[in-house]
Amino acid sequence: MIDVVALGEVMLRFDPGEGRIRTARTFQVWEGGGEYNVVRGLRRCFGLRTAVVTALADNAVGRLVEDLILQGGVDTSLIRWAPDDGIGRGARNGLNFVERGYGIRGALGVSDRAHTAVSQLRKGDVDWDAVFSAGVRWFHTGGIFAGLSDTTVDVADEAMAAARRHGVTVSYDPNYRPSLWTGRGGAEAAREVDLRLARHADVVVGALGLAGACPGDVRVAADEVPDALAGVAALLPRAKVLATTLRAVPSAGVNDWSSAAWSADTGVITGPYMPGLHVLDRIGSGDAFAAGLIHGLLDGAGLERALAYGTAHGALVMTTPGDVSMATRTEVEALIAGGSAHVRR
Repeated sequence: MIDVVALGEVMLRFDPGEGRIRTARTFQVWEGGGEYNVVRGLRRCFGLRTAVVTALADNAVGRLVEDLILQGGVDTSLIRWAPDDGIGRGARNGLNFVERGYGIRGALGVSDRAHTAVSQLRKGDVDWDAVFSAGVRWFHTGGIFAGLSDTTVDVADEAMAAARRHGVTVSYDPNYRPSLWTGRGGAEAAREVDLRLARHADVVVGALGLAGACPGDVRVAADEVPDALAGVAALLPRAKVLATTLRAVPSAGVNDWSSAAWSADTGVITGPYMPGLHVLDRIGSGDAFAAGLIHGLLDGAGLERALAYGTAHGALVMTTPGDVSMATRTEVEALIAGGSAHVRR
């Protein structure tokens, strides 16, 4: 039985380490994707049984992505395999080249993901009633998957509606990517999609992404967070929890890191504050935050404790390379309790 199912694209990430993409001679490869990273963290760090609904072209690259997913412990039985025509005319696998950044040089991502197998999913391709009738407790998707194509919006809508019919808790992360919306209506179209889908959600992660008229429209200062979350809550009357990371970026390698959340019962609360956090690779930290938050809520820990799980897990993911979590639950709980970086023998 699966605890948590995610719907999203899983790409092959090419990492030049400390170097630059444009001058690299070697890359390390990882798997990664905004929605997938959440269930990967829930499986490897928190021990939940998870699965990903995605699609891959059935060739050696797709099978490499599958092998990486299997190493992460995530169930692959819901992957749809698209026939390979030899050169990717009909369907291909997404590639993501990512620099970690250093000092004044920020992280850089260059995606090669047009016409991928998963972007061609259509409403009716997945039997969601079968997926959710098997005891699934939580479903997660987000704006990255929804932004892949005009058809993926409908797939996400169909999946979220089915999850609600089956009494499954639903979470959504707006996770705006400008590159996905270039030539397709831009930030305004992304906002329309986010509001359409987030209205199905019980929990919205990255909720400040819905503040303002469109994604990226406003930068919310720390003292403005309560009002901003209240404004988002007014847009989403069905939402039970709104959560967000809070980050200041003095440099690529040093971030001030915290979080906040809202519920009708608690009002706005803040998570642990971690100033001067040293960052090796920030990619995936928001997804790790979502994984920790979901773990805490599923565990019945209460919103404050769930927020602490998310904040600590996100912080630890920034200390390792790649998109996915290499942290343990013991490490997360030690950090929440005020643990240090002293050597453990």
